[in-house]
Amino acid sequence: MRLLLVEDTADVAEAIAASLARAGYACDIAPDLAAAEAHVAVQQYDIVVLDINLPDGDGRAFLRARRRAGDRTPVLMLTARFEVAARVDALDDGADDYLVKPFDLRELEARVRALTRREAGRIEARMRLGALEFDPGAQLARVRGKAVALTRRELALLSMLIGHPGHILSKERLFDGLFSFDEGEVGVNAIELYIARLRKKLGGSGVSIETHRGLGYRMVADG
Repeated sequence: MRLLLVEDTADVAEAIAASLARAGYACDIAPDLAAAEAHVAVQQYDIVVLDINLPDGDGRAFLRARRRAGDRTPVLMLTARFEVAARVDALDDGADDYLVKPFDLRELEARVRALTRREAGRIEARMRLGALEFDPGAQLARVRGKAVALTRRELALLSMLIGHPGHILSKERLFDGLFSFDEGEVGVNAIELYIARLRKKLGGSGVSIETHRGLGYRMVADG
């Protein structure tokens, strides 16, 4: 899962990003609205965590613009304003949830997880292919009813592949879903390693991950 954090206070942004990374999210940081616009122009996100008070404007203006453009990505607003009117305005502008500063990082993680489950449930509660079953809300994979131990990045990779069965996904697209912009030392060929690990762990599932040279990877049911 890839998340955009729009927050101008560097130490707060770094703490949130580190916390969410431990929870399994690839997190990009934008310190202002201009950077946020640049990020969403080149990358699709699963969730946006958006501060209201930013150096170059109000986060709600960014939210309104995204909603007018048809972007339905779940948005969690951060605000230092306690008054009910500010929170109501954010929700009316299209926010899915809000959190008042200062907050406990555990609560932020819980709210992000809730938005993830809500979105996953809206799309599809469970995905099945062959003898493989994946529950995106619970982040759990089973093969013939038995849970498979997968790392957070293996789960993210599985989610993308099983979510597009029969479709070839490029290395670049898979890479974007697994790594943030800040992880510059990781190359796109790292995807080959994660594909190999996932193939091994899904043995006996009746599912194959095909390699299409120069194009990418495709998940299909055997036979």
